[in-house]
Amino acid sequence: MFFENTVPLDQALREGRFPALETFPRPSAAAGGGCIRIVFPEFTCVCPKTGYPDFASIVLCYLPDKLCLELKSWKLYLNSFRMVGTFHETVTAHLFDTLMAALAPEWMLLAGDFYPRGNVDTTVLFETPGPRPAGADLLMAGTFRARCGQ
Repeated sequence: MFFENTVPLDQALREGRFPALETFPRPSAAAGGGCIRIVFPEFTCVCPKTGYPDFASIVLCYLPDKLCLELKSWKLYLNSFRMVGTFHETVTAHLFDTLMAALAPEWMLLAGDFYPRGNVDTTVLFETPGPRPAGADLLMAGTFRARCGQ
């Protein structure tokens, strides 16, 4: 019943079901400045085992090198996962790799903070190596909260 309209992530990629991400040149900024945080609190995909929906907040923090991410294209890209069957870890890794290829940022952190389902609360985080830029910790303060007792 739930699998009738879903497609696995690898098939969706082969079929080109995702819109292109758009970028624009980074505005001039002081050296080491310009850290950006984007939160998409309504991400959905589908569990590849059960077909049930998974809901997450996707958090992106990055220090651009030459390119910034255009927000509408990011929103449309994330919305295109609505009927894609994928594991939390797989989709988060895919998003991180896709953004690294599109932006080549100086630094980036991407987290998939998945809401509890079946009494399991999962957060998957990928970060580029090296020190965090100035301001990154301030942007991330309060982003990840334990949901015990909610």
